[in-house]
Formats: sequence, structure tokens, C-alpha cells
Amino acid sequence: MARKPFDILVFADACVDLILRDDDVQPQFGQVEKLVADYELTMGGSCCIVAAQAAKLGLRVAILGRVGDDALGRLIIEALGDAGVDTRYLSTHPHLRTGITVHLAQGLDRAMLTHLGALNALTRADIRDELLASARHLHYGSLYLQRGLLPDWVTILRRAKQLGLTTSLDTNWDPDEVWGYDLTSGLRYVDVLLPNEQEARHLSGRADFAAAVAYLRGQVPVLVIKRDLRGAVVWQAEREIAQSVEPASAGGDGIGAGDSFAAGFLAGWLGSLPLATCLAIGCQCGRGAASAVGGTRGQPHLADVPALQPSPL
Repeated sequence: MARKPFDILVFADACVDLILRDDDVQPQFGQVEKLVADYELTMGGSCCIVAAQAAKLGLRVAILGRVGDDALGRLIIEALGDAGVDTRYLSTHPHLRTGITVHLAQGLDRAMLTHLGALNALTRADIRDELLASARHLHYGSLYLQRGLLPDWVTILRRAKQLGLTTSLDTNWDPDEVWGYDLTSGLRYVDVLLPNEQEARHLSGRADFAAAVAYLRGQVPVLVIKRDLRGAVVWQAEREIAQSVEPASAGGDGIGAGDSFAAGFLAGWLGSLPLATCLAIGCQCGRGAASAVGGTRGQPHLADVPALQPSPL
């Protein structure tokens, strides 16, 4: 069988992150001006961070989406290109501005304010079979933010499976806290589900974590739950494997850690490595991202991950 052009196709939730950092970043209305210690302007978006990390790990990654015809859009295209992502399918929208998320980062916690802009301009009509078929795997993230795709997300995943792709889903948070949109139908076309603990509870409709796990294990072949500082756990059939993680280096903000983890896990999984190894790679990538400011600066490269190195002849 001929080798496909891409290992992973990602739908871009393209936005920039403006990160404001201080011990106290809580705004005070009434026209009160407060000073903050530092800020960072960097590429954001869960799917964009996944794409960047996957490309740095040596995978051939294509990204499909929209940015505004503005300086922030050019920042995103340049950052993805520098990471090794194929950006030929990331185009500019003539009327919408590039999306932006303002992070108010305070200690290990943060609050986020997002303007979607061109982030949700992608629709089912933009996803041609030819492009889908050019990839081995489809990673679908930011399910609830990519609102142009949301009415057709089940159809998109079903078509990807019909064309022979494996699939992964990281819904991320639902700003409307609906957590619906025919999840039962959609999950039957997902090979790897990658929520965090809170998202797992909401997606399952179960408040108890064990009950949430039991439900989601019955919906997908591989369930991976990110547990922040406690690492991650994967379930496949009757197997359960946990992986701890070393604390991240001081000075990072945790942005993009879960997305970098997802990319690392998928790099191992697509390479048919043991699940425990996939978890270890994911945790290494998540820790690297968490150790720096912004979602991509601390991401490891292929040379940093011995488990992904080709075996000597």
C-alpha cells in the first residue's frame, strides 16, 4: 500500500494566547488600572499546539483552518511552519479577525477569555475527501469551540473512518456547558478519547470519577484521561495503566500541557508502541510544555524522546 502524505490531519482552532502573569491578575472594574508583572503573546489553540508537538516529534502533520488576514494570523502560520507543520491548508478569512484568548495566569491557576473570530469559520464543506484520505489519522479537538463544524462533527468522523483513518477526539471544555451534540453517536467513530478528569465527568454525565471512567470505557476502544500533576491513565479492553509525571520546572504556566501530552501519546500509538510507552512519551511532552511559558516553547523534539528513535539495524 502506498504511503500516505500525512501521518496526522488536524482541524485548526487557530488563535493566539495573550498571557498576563502576576500574583494578582483579577480585574477590578470601575476603571481601576492594575499593573501585571509580565506578559507573553504566542500561538494558542489546542489543535494548533497538538499539531506543533506532533511535528516536532517527527510526524508529518497537516492542518486545515482559517486565520484572519492580520498580524496575529501571520504569527500562527509562522509558528506552525517553524514547528514543521504543513500549513498549505491554513488560509486567511477576508472578513474575520484571528481568534484570541486572554489568559489571566495566577500561580498554577488561570482564567481565560476568548474571542473566536476566524477560529470557527471552518465548515463541513471545507473538508474534502481527498484531504481526509491523504492522512493516516484525524485528530479532532476543540469540539465545542469549532462551531462551524459542530453540526456535522459526527458525519466528519464517520467519513474519516470510512476512508480508513484512525481517529482521536479531545473535546476540550464546552463554554456553554451543554456537553451534548449527539455524543453517543460520535464516540462510536473515535479510536482514542483524550479528556481530562473534569471533561470526563461532563462527557459521561456522571459526577463520580469511577462511574465516568466505566461509562466512557464502554464507548471507545482506548480511553486516556489526563490527571494534571498526577500524570495520566489509559484503559484498553481490560487493561488499565497509570503513569506518574515528575513536577514541571519552575517558571512555566501549564498552558498547552494537556495538548502536548495528547500529541506525544498519539505519536507513540501511531508508532504501535506499548501503551505504557505511549503514556510515558505523553507525560514527557506535557511536562516539557508545562515547564515553559506558552503552549509550545517547552515542547520536546524527536531527538529528546529515545522511545521514538528508530531501532538500529
